[in-house]
Amino acid sequence: MVNLEWYRTFKAIYDTGTLTGAAESLYVSQPGVSLHLSSLEAYVGYKLFDRTPRKMVLTERGKILYNYIQEALEKLESAEKHFHRSTEKDTPTISIGMCFETFQITLEPYLAGLPFNVIIKFGDYVQMLSDLDSGILDLIITPHKGEGKNIDYKAFSKETIVLVGGKNTDTNVFDELLAQHDSKNIQEWLIKQKWYGTAGDMEHWIRFWYTNFGRRPSFKPNYIVPNLNSIVRCLASGEGIAVIPDFLCKREIDKGDVKLIWEGAPKIENTLHFAMRKKTIYAKEIATIQAIFEKEMA
Repeated sequence: MVNLEWYRTFKAIYDTGTLTGAAESLYVSQPGVSLHLSSLEAYVGYKLFDRTPRKMVLTERGKILYNYIQEALEKLESAEKHFHRSTEKDTPTISIGMCFETFQITLEPYLAGLPFNVIIKFGDYVQMLSDLDSGILDLIITPHKGEGKNIDYKAFSKETIVLVGGKNTDTNVFDELLAQHDSKNIQEWLIKQKWYGTAGDMEHWIRFWYTNFGRRPSFKPNYIVPNLNSIVRCLASGEGIAVIPDFLCKREIDKGDVKLIWEGAPKIENTLHFAMRKKTIYAKEIATIQAIFEKEMA
């Protein structure tokens, strides 16, 4: 079988356009690149590049070979990125999946002091569970449980989806309507407020409205911001309301920067879980991460 490095070098020369560029991208010497290319050309029996003053140009035969190997090499490179572990001796690397906001208020301040390497992934929980099962991720912080037989779940906290407002938001009328259980006027009051939302699907907002009023909201937020932590910062500086998990703004509520307006009736609670494979070589590292979350979300 042909040396795989010959093919990688061939692709690198095409991608960068020069022998020097290929050498830099592969972290090898230029003579090494030249040797790989000449060896591959000798093996296939024809010239693969035309050398011009500015760049290396594929010959027609070279184009055919490139089309054959491109997809396979890209798949190998993708697999290398997913399964790469640190080259530092005795320093493990674990990959963790969670939502962006959870990372910011819990793990982010601790990263620099951890005795191991960490890769953080944000994204869809369904995809993250699939990545956990396949070995791409080692731990997930999730409110959802999948059906994978090789995954263990450990509940460690709860979040309540609540209605919050800026510290200057006047809620006297709303409080009176709540005391009277006046659902119609409660909805009218809410619709008139300045709402904050995110660029996502606003699952919390829609679910909160449907649970309390039996239908989806008929209006859109006034302000769309990047994430839920942005909403908390905006509310802390003035007026407006939003629906978010309570743990994301617990500190701001305790300091009086954000006002807890309504927990809903009934409350919407999610159980947060650590999800990990049943067999893992990173039990010690995972336990360290778990301790941080249990402390921050107690």
